[in-house]
Amino acid sequence: MPRNDILVRPLEETDLSGADRIFRLAFGTFLRVPDPLAFGGDADYVRTRWAADPSAAFAAESGGELVGSNFVTRWGSVGFFGPLTVRPDLWDQGIARRMLERTMELFTTWGTRHLGLFTFAHSPKHVALYQKYGFWPRFLTAIMSRLLETSARNAVFFRFSEVPPNRRADALRECRELTDAIYQGLDLEHEIRAVDEQQLGDTVLLRDDHGLAAMAVCHCGPGTEAGSGACYVKFGAVRPGAGAGEIFERLLDACEALAAGRGLSRIVAGVNMARIEAYRRMLAHGLRIDFQGVAMHSRNDAGYNRPDVYVIDDWR
Repeated sequence: MPRNDILVRPLEETDLSGADRIFRLAFGTFLRVPDPLAFGGDADYVRTRWAADPSAAFAAESGGELVGSNFVTRWGSVGFFGPLTVRPDLWDQGIARRMLERTMELFTTWGTRHLGLFTFAHSPKHVALYQKYGFWPRFLTAIMSRLLETSARNAVFFRFSEVPPNRRADALRECRELTDAIYQGLDLEHEIRAVDEQQLGDTVLLRDDHGLAAMAVCHCGPGTEAGSGACYVKFGAVRPGAGAGEIFERLLDACEALAAGRGLSRIVAGVNMARIEAYRRMLAHGLRIDFQGVAMHSRNDAGYNRPDVYVIDDWR
């Protein structure tokens, strides 16, 4: 039965430890992890997302206690949310719906055009909940990884962290122009800045004779969305056009070289299977599926999930 005492408010810094605990407990319980609080290891999805934009994080409170949270992300014209978690002993009492109401209001305020989320493909309950808010299941999203070789493949690339301060606006503009060519208004400045300011990893930049050819925002190691030993490619994109597939392979090499240079042993990257050419290239590169979920899109809009688009992301 829905609770009538739920307050949805901004998530505060003092809530972060409690929100992290609920996040781990909720996912660990749902996935039947022997010790639910061990879910995620030393990866961090709560503090890093709150720090990136505190105004886009919601807390659910009942009886003066924190009982859930949700994080909303804006990539220019694209928006998604999650992780949305509720304390397991309070599941099915309308708390997630209350947070979703505030989430949809925020999307309206932002004016985002393409909205979505990542959820469990095997859970009718999750799919049914999000359908009530106009989200519809589309293609599977594969979360893939591979162990790195002792010696990384040769790769020539630049790091955003190495760009001089007086050139960073130009670098961000180039990234925006690249992603806008894939989907109008898609802009990763939010993620690039968050990774740089929080020192979560780095952004890989590949150039050719025509300018910026590809970019990838990477989290590296513990205290990030990657966790110990891993480099997680949160977003990667290649300029559309001739030769995009070959540039995509160079981008994967560059991400692996970034990881190897930091002493990491594994690369992790997600791809929506509607981007079939990117998925095939990742398989050929040696990445294998660890698990998969389903992308749900508002209005069943395809967005930038097209066969010829070389984009890495998974909306977790």
